[in-house]
Amino acid sequence: MRGRLPPALHHRRFRLLWLGLMISVIGTRMQLAAVLWHINKLTGEPIALGGLGLVGILPILFFSLIAGVVADALNRRNLMFLTNTGMALMSLLLGILTLRGLNNVWAIYAIMAVSAAISAFDLPARQSLVPSLVPRDILTNAFSLSAIAFQTGSILGPALAGLVLANFNIAYVYFLDAISYLAVILALIRMGPVAQESMDAGSVDRRRLLESVRSGLRFVIRKPIILSSMLLDFFATFFSSATYLLPIFATQILGVGVVGYGWLVAAPAIGAGLAAILLAFYRSIRRQGPILLICVAGFGIATMIFGLSRTFWLTFIALALTGVTDSISVIIRNTIRQILTPDNMRGRMTSVNQMFFRGGPLFGEVEAGVVAQWLGAPFAVVSGGIACLLSVGFIAVRFPQLRAYNGDEPIVAGRTIPQPTN
Repeated sequence: MRGRLPPALHHRRFRLLWLGLMISVIGTRMQLAAVLWHINKLTGEPIALGGLGLVGILPILFFSLIAGVVADALNRRNLMFLTNTGMALMSLLLGILTLRGLNNVWAIYAIMAVSAAISAFDLPARQSLVPSLVPRDILTNAFSLSAIAFQTGSILGPALAGLVLANFNIAYVYFLDAISYLAVILALIRMGPVAQESMDAGSVDRRRLLESVRSGLRFVIRKPIILSSMLLDFFATFFSSATYLLPIFATQILGVGVVGYGWLVAAPAIGAGLAAILLAFYRSIRRQGPILLICVAGFGIATMIFGLSRTFWLTFIALALTGVTDSISVIIRNTIRQILTPDNMRGRMTSVNQMFFRGGPLFGEVEAGVVAQWLGAPFAVVSGGIACLLSVGFIAVRFPQLRAYNGDEPIVAGRTIPQPTN
């Protein structure tokens, strides 16, 4: 039975984190679906939905580079204790205020901004922790499983949110999200200490903080394959992100209710989950660069179909295809970056990457909201898909190293920590 498990799940500490993450993501995706529905219910304006992207990205841009230094200088496991506790408290606060009749969109924005700031510290710590939990040769498998956890949560979360929203107060979704963070906290407790090659903790002092940030930026800029994958991620998601407009598509274009809306939000995760399950039983992927470019181009085409569709099932299938292509590209990008980065630099690399892969979608949601306000939601989505295809062409021409990258090239990342064996 043990041999039938995906390789990374043979490692107990990764298995604990993986299960905790899956439960936590269910709550997080429930919350996001509920917040979008909440804002649309209060305002009915596309630009207000785009505003959620703006309040989400500004704290990330401000804190990301600092968060990377913190993740490299401090114990990542302990840092995750703090971040998950903080995000749970923000969800709890949002639930209490909503139960008391919250009808001010600016209060929602404020709470979501604080939660985004905390999450800016969580992601570098979490992604940098994974290579310390499994051997390098199954890192692709570990990230495939992480994608499964995320996509499973992204399927169940919006679907459950739709059911709760249809039968109970929105506040109960926020309370369930707060409870879900306990899964990660318990996983971290049971995991025990994790070996980590930290940089000098003195680097978090103000005197050395700026140089630590600069060293992370220099590292990314000097690695063409890492830089090109980040740029590809940013441009593609900036132009093609429009999921915050789904309340408008559900109510005004497709004519489905809140339960149908929940399934539309879950559709990308369903496709992504199927792709991640398929990849979870492969130790590695060959021709990673070309496959990455093809998948992002497919993401743009599926986005165009989503914008042109006027039926629920075609929209659902198109959104699922965006999930398939995005899941494969995410797994490849994460593998490339973590393998080519030494352990004592992973937090800073991930923090730079966070600005690209979170900044692209959130800025894209702002852009989509503004375009939809003036030219309509379908135009915003279709034009974004076209721009995504143009971005793929630009990156493919500008960075031939990415086109030629196979994934089994010699690694010269630098020092690494001892490889885990169980």
